[in-house]
Amino acid sequence: MSSLFPLAHQCLAAADPDTKVALTHAAARAWQSGKAALAAAAPPQPVAEPGRPPRPKLVPPRELPRRRLSSPAGRAALIHAITHIEFNAINLAWDAVYRFRGLPREFYDGWVQVADEEARHFSLLRHRLRELGFDYGDLPAHDGLWQMAQDTAHDVLVRMALVPRVLEARGLDVTPGMMQRLREAGDTTTADILAIILREEVGHVAIGSRWFRWTCEQRGMEPESTFRALLQRHMKGRLKGPFSIDARLRAGFSREELAALAESAR
Repeated sequence: MSSLFPLAHQCLAAADPDTKVALTHAAARAWQSGKAALAAAAPPQPVAEPGRPPRPKLVPPRELPRRRLSSPAGRAALIHAITHIEFNAINLAWDAVYRFRGLPREFYDGWVQVADEEARHFSLLRHRLRELGFDYGDLPAHDGLWQMAQDTAHDVLVRMALVPRVLEARGLDVTPGMMQRLREAGDTTTADILAIILREEVGHVAIGSRWFRWTCEQRGMEPESTFRALLQRHMKGRLKGPFSIDARLRAGFSREELAALAESAR
């Protein structure tokens, strides 16, 4: 029986997207079928960069192409940006598994599931890009998600607060509007893919909420004031609104938290 942690590192290190997806699905099956375990393994090593292909070129967000959805090229730019987010999300999920040790089995259950689903999201979007005559890597992208992984590598509590509950939760807010604009542009195929992703991303953020609150409890910390303090330290206290109240409630936010977020976003 193999240890989960080397499998996670193998997935994290894979640079070719097809290889990363295949390894991710295989590792998830091994874990879920009991062929991989929380066996002893070498301590986690620093991961400065995950495995990724030489393209897309990484640029500051302001240099990304504008996304006018009235043309196939504009829709492809939007899809490419989301595809890149999903590719990074595979790495983020495996990094959580690989990096943070000594946690309950259910923690690893959750993040292996997230990695598996993010790999499927990436494949759905890449297939759609190819239908439009593009491929992943054809357009530039930015690296904000992985930068946050580096900034939170020292503490699982900070990671659970800022990656699922800030960066990934933003997708819960903006995806419904993207779906509407795509449908108005006649692209129901992409909108339907985003509907699948949105439904599953609620669960991903909920996993982050669960383990953020669990870690706070273990340390005798009050979750909502801790979350606000982390936002102040890392995000200058503000998140961009508006917020999807229903989706965030299902993802583990309280009404009090959402009221505070809405107030700070004014």
